[in-house]
Amino acid sequence: MNSTTTDTRFPNEKLTDFVSQLFQACNLPGQKADVVASILVEGDLLGHVTHGLQLCPPYLGELDTGKMEANGEHEVVADKAAVAVWDGRYLPGCWLTQKALENALEKAKTYGIGTVVTRRSHHIGCLASYLEAPARDGYIVEISCVDPSMAAVPAYGGLNPVFTPDPIAVGIPTEGDPIMIDLSASTTAMGTAALYRGRGDILPGPWLQDQVGNVTDDPNVLVGDNPGTILPTGGIDHGHKGFSLALILETFTQGLSGLGRADAPSNWGAATQVRVTDPSFFCGKDEFRRQSQWIGDICRASKPRDPERPVRLPGQSGLGHKQKNLQDGVPLSVGIVEGLQKWSEKLKVPFVGAVG
Repeated sequence: MNSTTTDTRFPNEKLTDFVSQLFQACNLPGQKADVVASILVEGDLLGHVTHGLQLCPPYLGELDTGKMEANGEHEVVADKAAVAVWDGRYLPGCWLTQKALENALEKAKTYGIGTVVTRRSHHIGCLASYLEAPARDGYIVEISCVDPSMAAVPAYGGLNPVFTPDPIAVGIPTEGDPIMIDLSASTTAMGTAALYRGRGDILPGPWLQDQVGNVTDDPNVLVGDNPGTILPTGGIDHGHKGFSLALILETFTQGLSGLGRADAPSNWGAATQVRVTDPSFFCGKDEFRRQSQWIGDICRASKPRDPERPVRLPGQSGLGHKQKNLQDGVPLSVGIVEGLQKWSEKLKVPFVGAVG
C-alpha cells in the first residue's frame, strides 16, 4: 500500500538521523541504530508504509522492555564454506539481516553462492529494503523469513492458523534498474490488515476467512476471542499455491536454522535465510544482465489489458516512489508521525522538521 498526498514529508537524511537517535536513546549502540533507521526509512522511501517507520514505535517498545537485545553480537552455530547458521539472540533483525547479507555476499564472491540462515532474529522490517544495492552491483539476492512465535495463515483447506504470511524478496540485476520482487505466501500481511482495520475500511478483496470458513474482506475478523485467518496466496480457489510456498519458506528458514515452530518460541522475531548468487561463477554478470534485461523488456512491451495501466516489473513502482521521495521528502501518515512524536517526547529527542 502506498502513501497518500495528505501525508507530511520529511527530509530523508534528517529523518534517518532522528530515528537513529531514538534508538540510541533506547541504548542501542550507534552502528546498530544507524542500520535499523536506514532500513526502516528505506521501506517508506519505496512506498511500503506498513513495514517502514510504522514499525519504529513497536521496535522501541521491544528495546525498552528488553525483548529486543541491544548489545553484543550474534552467535555462530555453524560456518562451513558457502553456508552459515547464526543464532541472532533477538538482536535487531534489520541489523542482523544486513550483516547476514554482507556475509553471504563475501561467501558468494568465493564460492559462487553464499547462504546465511539465522534463528532467533528480531523482526527484520521490509524485505525489499535490502535488495537494491547488491542487485545493482550484479548479484542475485534472495531474502526470506518466518516468525515461529506467531500464526495467522492456515494450511490450505484448514481453519486454524499455522503460518505467518511468510514473505520472500528477490533482487535481480538487469542492465538498468534491478527487478525487486517482494511477495508473501499469504494474500496480505498482518500489518496491512491492521492498517485497514485502524482506518475503519474493508480490504480491497476477499483475502480473509472468518472462524467458520466464510471468505471476507473485513479485517475485524482477525481480532477478538475467536479470530479468523489470512488466506494463503491464491485465496479460496488456488490457495494450495500459497500453502506450498509457505512450506518451502518454512523449510529454508526455521527448518535449516534448527530452531522454530517445534520449539514454541514466544518472542516476536524471525528465522531468516539470506542467499546471494554471483553470476560470475555461471554465465558471467554481463550475460546474465543481457538475459534479464531482455525478459524485462518484453514484459513491459506486452499489450496491456487496460491501456491506462501498462505492464510494469516488480520494484518498478517502488523505485519510482523512492526517486520522488528522495527529492520531495519521505511521506509519513498522521498515525506514523504521532507514534514517532510520542517516542520523541518520551526519549527527549527533538523531532525532525517537515519539508517546507
